[in-house]
Amino acid sequence: MSASLRTQEIGMTFRNGLASLLRPEDSVLVLIDHQPYQLANLNSHDPHTVVNNSAALAKAAKVFGVPTILTSVVADRGGHIFPQITDVFPGQEIIDRTLINTWEDPKVVDVVKATGRKQLVLAGLWTEVCVAMPAIQAAGEGWDVTVVTDASGAVSTEAHEIAIQRMIAAGVNMITWMALAAEWQRDWARSETAGALNEVVIQHAAGSGIAYLWEQQLLNTPVPSPAS
Repeated sequence: MSASLRTQEIGMTFRNGLASLLRPEDSVLVLIDHQPYQLANLNSHDPHTVVNNSAALAKAAKVFGVPTILTSVVADRGGHIFPQITDVFPGQEIIDRTLINTWEDPKVVDVVKATGRKQLVLAGLWTEVCVAMPAIQAAGEGWDVTVVTDASGAVSTEAHEIAIQRMIAAGVNMITWMALAAEWQRDWARSETAGALNEVVIQHAAGSGIAYLWEQQLLNTPVPSPAS
């Protein structure tokens, strides 16, 4: 059996070539259910890391002008979206749902479609429920879907990993927030975003941010003059 037929049989979609990389002008981001109830039973990641990474993802999207939709589920019981995210988009309406599957809610889908973009980027809590369902449905409808795995999380490591496997089998792309930001930036000569992105890295990328600050310190340290 040929590789292409085998790929079709198991439902996988190969993703390669320059056009497969994410572009800010073609991307739309949906952040799903980053709420206290979901965070309380997050066991696949350190909760602090998920809050940090989801905030970093939101800030990166803002740097590149990527339309970002914020959505919660039954917020009066599950709690409001983390302020670390909502503070990035002050005054923006949050779409609150009762549907578990975001992609079954026309309020969300209509806003996404109105952007005219086809690279759909998702992150949320929990990976195995509120991320997997819309990702699989949207991919089946022809959207180019990418999930930001480290700005998402599940009730267990197994749940997170199985959800990722399930989505990959459905043709969904996986990425982390820094890799996504790098694809959006693509060229450090793009000075209109490079400086602002570096600020996000400094604030949220821990070792990479500290290393950047150290590099700047060294570059700005005068070379000692030879002793006379």
